[in-house]
Formats: sequence, structure tokens, C-alpha cells
Amino acid sequence: MNAAGGGSALQVHVIRVGPGQELLGSLQAFVDERRLRAPFIITCVGSVTKATLRLANATATNTNEVLHLSGRFEIVSLVGTLNRDAHLHVCLSDGEGRTVGGHALGDLEVFTTAEVVVGEASQLLFTRETDGRTGFPELLVQPRQ
Repeated sequence: MNAAGGGSALQVHVIRVGPGQELLGSLQAFVDERRLRAPFIITCVGSVTKATLRLANATATNTNEVLHLSGRFEIVSLVGTLNRDAHLHVCLSDGEGRTVGGHALGDLEVFTTAEVVVGEASQLLFTRETDGRTGFPELLVQPRQ
């Protein structure tokens, strides 16, 4: 287990991503510009016209379980950490209310808006290290120096 026992103060940031912009890239640029070191998604509402998701049955050696979506989708959930190797999961709802979700690989093209509240644990540092058990880069939480 990797945890920061003492907790951390919270800083709150807000970004609105507009039509035609790619959501994941916009969030990563926002984090880089502000030099956030332990950022995470608090909440997000909005819509997209495209998305590329890795599904739950993918593994480090078989990452081909990918779904490419095109159409109009509401963002009903966006969660995860936004450090340099972001780990975000998204749940999208189509025009009939059916939902699909997975690991956000990118290509999240905003339709009308994406209003995102980003938190930062201001006394922590988020990095990633490859975990031999999973084969994926997993979260490492450290106190900020």
C-alpha cells in the first residue's frame, strides 16, 4: 500500500474546456502551466463527440481492448489523477441514456463544454512507477519536499 498518512491541504482550480478542444490534453496543459504536483479530478460536467477508452479486460501485455466512440455523449463521470502520466476513467451517456466507461486514452473531443474542478493535494507529490504485478505505471504518493 502507498498512502500519505498525514493528509494534505487542498487547493481548488477550475477550468472550462470549449467546443472542439481535446479534454485530456487541455487538462494536462492546465496542470503543466500551473505546475500542479498532486492534481486530481474533483468533478466534471460536459459533453464530447469522440472518445477513446481502454476497457477493463485489457492487460499490460494486451492493451488492444480499446473502444473508439463517435457521436454525442454526456460526461456523467470523470475521475482520477492528473499527474504527468494521468490516470483517468470516464463514464459517458449516449442520446438514449446508455452508459459506457473505461480508462480515458484521449481523443475526448468536447462538444459543448467541459467544466472541470481540479483539486491539488498541496503537500503531496504524485508520480508513477511500473508495478511488476500489474505491468502498468501505478500511483506513488510522496510528501512534498
